[in-house]
Amino acid sequence: MKNILRDRSEKLNRPLVLDGAMGSLLQMRKFPVDGPLWSATANVIYPNEVRNIHKEYLDAQADIITTNTFRTNPYAVKLSGIDQTSTELVRQAITLAREATRNGDVIIAGSNAPAEDCYKTDRKNNYGQLNDNHAEHIELLHQNGVDIIWNETFSHSDEIEIVSKYCASKSIPYVINLFVDNNLKLLSGESYTEIIKLLHTYQPLAIGINCISLNTFANIMNDVNLGCDWGFYLNCGSGNYTDSEIRTGIYPGYYINEIKDYLKYKPLYIGTCCGSTPEHTYKIKEYILAIYSD
Repeated sequence: MKNILRDRSEKLNRPLVLDGAMGSLLQMRKFPVDGPLWSATANVIYPNEVRNIHKEYLDAQADIITTNTFRTNPYAVKLSGIDQTSTELVRQAITLAREATRNGDVIIAGSNAPAEDCYKTDRKNNYGQLNDNHAEHIELLHQNGVDIIWNETFSHSDEIEIVSKYCASKSIPYVINLFVDNNLKLLSGESYTEIIKLLHTYQPLAIGINCISLNTFANIMNDVNLGCDWGFYLNCGSGNYTDSEIRTGIYPGYYINEIKDYLKYKPLYIGTCCGSTPEHTYKIKEYILAIYSD
């Protein structure tokens, strides 16, 4: 399978820069984001704001933008009770991302998240329901033209295997980004290294880490050899993951200072997660360009 990320990175001779948060940025700008859909209703209610946020990240020179589909999966939509279908929300989100894109060099990544809350150990869906949910959502993203399926914040081994197996079996280009606790374990109990071994079986284009703290990420980089293409985008929010309101807690300059030593491990992509802004993206790109132009 062609690796669009590696090919673009090699062409540019540097890591790719991923955009930052969508949901928490909408929240910080006083647009409502709550309930099962998080920021997904903004695709319909505040489309101009979603499109403008994509444009802001593009103006900050992001190489990859993620669609506002973190919570457009069928289970979340059904749970919300809204009139729109998952199909409608996904199509609208991808349309907004494409409208914001100014040239063909930007990779549009279709965000696919866990069916339920990313940070809870207990879930209501069984294996079959999870499988059906992800198959439908991934197909919606793929058929509507995203460049890559961006599985993110996955914290349970069953869902990790479900999405990886599905994408691999359909030859759909995908990455899998993982969330682990402070002990480097998934919320389902497996160690980070166990999951890496499993993922190598399904050959994602890259294995990433997202939404964890800088401190937890430092422990991963000290202890784990990924042995594959990889990337990261870390939590920049204040407080805890489960806080109802997310605010910026880690500012761009501090973030750059904390991550710059990880460039020696040759990440394929670098970005930010909850609590971040286009300014974070701009500063990352500025630093990357300065380092790789030397």
